Amino acid sequence: MTRSAILAVFLAFTVTNPAQMAFAETPQVPESRAEIQLSFSPIVKETSPSVVNIYASRVVEERLSPFADDPFFSQFFRSGPARQRVQRSLGSGVIVSGDGLVVSNYHVVGEASDIRVVLSDKREYKGEVILADKDADVAVLRLDGASDLPALPLADSDALEVGDLVLAIGNPFGVGQTVSSGIVSGLARSGSAIPGGAGSYIQTDAAINPGNSGGALVDMSGRLVGINTSILSRSGGSNGIGFAIPANLVREFTRQAEAGQTRFIHPWSGVSTQSVDDAVAEALGLDRPEGVVLSELHPQSSFATLGLTAGDVLLSLDDQPILSPSDLEYRLSILPVGASVKLSALRAGEPVELDLSLIAAPGSESIDRVEITSSGPLGGLVVADLTPALIDEYGLALMSEGVVLLDAQGPSARLGLRPGDRIVEVNGTEIRTTKDLQSVARQKIGMWLITFERGGRLLRMRVK
Repeated sequence: MTRSAILAVFLAFTVTNPAQMAFAETPQVPESRAEIQLSFSPIVKETSPSVVNIYASRVVEERLSPFADDPFFSQFFRSGPARQRVQRSLGSGVIVSGDGLVVSNYHVVGEASDIRVVLSDKREYKGEVILADKDADVAVLRLDGASDLPALPLADSDALEVGDLVLAIGNPFGVGQTVSSGIVSGLARSGSAIPGGAGSYIQTDAAINPGNSGGALVDMSGRLVGINTSILSRSGGSNGIGFAIPANLVREFTRQAEAGQTRFIHPWSGVSTQSVDDAVAEALGLDRPEGVVLSELHPQSSFATLGLTAGDVLLSLDDQPILSPSDLEYRLSILPVGASVKLSALRAGEPVELDLSLIAAPGSESIDRVEITSSGPLGGLVVADLTPALIDEYGLALMSEGVVLLDAQGPSARLGLRPGDRIVEVNGTEIRTTKDLQSVARQKIGMWLITFERGGRLLRMRVK
């Protein structure tokens, strides 16, 4: 066909199809108000009254000498009484119960002596922390005299998917309540790059800044999906990488607070695990990396009673995949002690479905505290024989044994020992029980050599 013939066909088509020409050239006009004004404002109006501003203060002691808390150098640098100052913090919180329960971060209110909570309608209440956990960075407050407050419903955070739209509501930099939008950027985040390190966080690119801590991360149905807690930033401002504590953990904290618990009780795993990567998967004969592999099991662990041993792989808990060691601990934390859940695992290389009983760490019910009453430098130490509950509380190695320090009073307060230190040896005598320490403490000698463990390191100090 010649060029002239092709041109004739094209012109004939355009003349005989004017509707198509009009469609191609004329943009569509919005036909409704909803199409003209797309906005998050209905969700904001519904949820923002449930987000509060928190003003907290506490009295802290400042040591004039940098060696004041050092277990060795403190005996040479006596700085006298510490100087006190008031430390103030600003954050946010979320009303989760109409009768005055508010959830925030531990780092906002956990150690505060005075807490003032201001609602979006300018009402003010005095707040009191009734349940808190530093490791989880969650605190539950009770507002004095509050009732009929606008509580925010909690979503199932396990139903979140990457790409879901979310709003972050809080009080950044104290400028007043602010809303930022974004998406869920990632799920089950953990690791050394994340402030706090532990946990299983929701990652979002909704702007989170200082003051947003404890505020709400809400979905497009106006439900709480997370409590904003930290950001990854070199400048201190939002870099588009923020983290939130999942609502399912908030739900368990709220349940325990309403039940009158003053200390968060979570099921105890009693195991040490590591992630399964390509190398580990190949060594275990797995088709692909999945789950976590058991490396250590405490004899009293529920996992051990099921016949699981080191080298077995945990795949899922309560039908949710176990993505990392911290994700396993999170999965346990959102479940109540006493429940039984389905565990999928590879035991000796074979897939099994097991019923796992969730127990509290043995020793949680009571602690056998022993005070050293001798006149020597150890006088005033309050110690206890190690139990799984104390190992869990102080973050000690899973198989730790011996004696742990609970408090130091009297003469021993000057030694620089801290709660959670494990007393290993005194004057060449191994300390296995509190009775061993009581016996050694009665010695009448001029120089004492004390060996203790702190943060996985063995330290020694001499005391006259």
